[in-house]
Amino acid sequence: MGFFVDATTAVFAVGPLLAMFGATLLGVLIGALPGLNPVMAIALLLPLTYSMEPLVALAMVAGIYNGSMYGGAIPAILLRIPGTPASIATTFDGFPMAERGEAAKALKVACWSSAIGGIASAVALMTMGPLLARVTLFFGPAEYFWIAMFGMASVGVMVGSDAVKGILAATLGLLIGTMGIDSLSGQPRFTFGQTWLLGGPDLIVVLVGLYALPPVLQLAEKCDLRGLSSAQLRLESVPFAKGELRGFVPTWLRSSFIGIGVGILPGAGGNIAAFLSYNAARNASDEPETFGKGNPQGVAAAECGNNADNAASMIPALSLGIPGNVVAALVLSALTIHGLQPGPQLFHQNPVLVGGFMVEMLLTSVLILLVGGVTATRMFAQIQRLPGVLLVPSILVLMCVGVYVINGRPIDLWVMLLAGLAGYVLEKVNIPLAPIILGMILGPMAEQSVRRALLISRGDPTELLTRPLSAVLAFATLGMIVWPMLKLLRGKRKL
Repeated sequence: MGFFVDATTAVFAVGPLLAMFGATLLGVLIGALPGLNPVMAIALLLPLTYSMEPLVALAMVAGIYNGSMYGGAIPAILLRIPGTPASIATTFDGFPMAERGEAAKALKVACWSSAIGGIASAVALMTMGPLLARVTLFFGPAEYFWIAMFGMASVGVMVGSDAVKGILAATLGLLIGTMGIDSLSGQPRFTFGQTWLLGGPDLIVVLVGLYALPPVLQLAEKCDLRGLSSAQLRLESVPFAKGELRGFVPTWLRSSFIGIGVGILPGAGGNIAAFLSYNAARNASDEPETFGKGNPQGVAAAECGNNADNAASMIPALSLGIPGNVVAALVLSALTIHGLQPGPQLFHQNPVLVGGFMVEMLLTSVLILLVGGVTATRMFAQIQRLPGVLLVPSILVLMCVGVYVINGRPIDLWVMLLAGLAGYVLEKVNIPLAPIILGMILGPMAEQSVRRALLISRGDPTELLTRPLSAVLAFATLGMIVWPMLKLLRGKRKL
């Protein structure tokens, strides 16, 4: 734990501090604009981080992530339009409060709740992450292989409504990850004679296409020609009544624990944490009938729960290489860009960098209170008056410039377009995109680990199951795949 001192010193340099402040402001703005989301913003940001210091790049990721999760509450409260999927539960009581003239109060409750949930989540990451990393010291190649397989299986099964589609998506990512030169034998695979494929498809190019282009196409489909009127965005600052904040403490504590627990589960996400926190607050209330009619406790529970998921989702990502959600997968991509290998060895090889990112998640949560007050919120709310027809071409230009500057190759633009169209179609048929990226990240790790294990055992495949820890991980992976299929078969028999 001593590395946190060095990490904190590194974070309090000019570059990371400016990056956190600016990225948090940008994140609130992104969350406030319907059609934009933190996944899309971070995907657009990653190509621009090549020339940055790793701590500066991760500071921007942390700021955009935490800021946008709060920013999503702005349209959810004012217009009953969730800025992010995790803000759906915020509309239940936030919009009724706005209808009766308490929009500013609802936004202030959301701001405080988001900050407290994010702080609790960051503290959990700083305490649980290093402890989990110590366990990984006992891991060998076989354990790394099963960790990678468990990560792909868990996210493939838990993301989306259909486990079979999730597994298919993870398999597709695995196949894409095999393209390029084999790291052990040096032989090219599936390059089709194209030299630019020798290093495999660029992860960031594919990621920007999959995650950034489909939302832009969906925004273009709506063809929004008119923005919102100024009357819809009129806000007046209302201070908290004396002792009112104390009434939110039980809700914040309960929602923080729920959000952290959900965040650790791969694939669950902030929307699930928000719904569970909201239901828990309603069940614990003496007046459950007031929920859905403008109860501030509902806003506090939803916003605290979805922000408590943020840093908690990084616990399995940084310790085991298994991202808890899509943004955690993007953080692993950011580490890969800067030559760092996500997974169990990350804490031991780069403790200052990992500790610095944890501190940045904590500080950007605190910054929400400083930059997310009603004054800043009022300013960002006005941006929603921009029509969608202006946003679409602006975002497309940023995407093309960001992708082109990575390698300076026009072919990357075509790869981005192909990945974006594929992502658009896959979303239409309800195939999740997160397992594809996860397969590209964890696939090479799984392949190299299993081949190393077989080299050590001289080709004996039982070596993958002889160690107790590897056997446990193998059965957990099998159970993660088989159990949803058994449930599906039982459901079909009942029908």
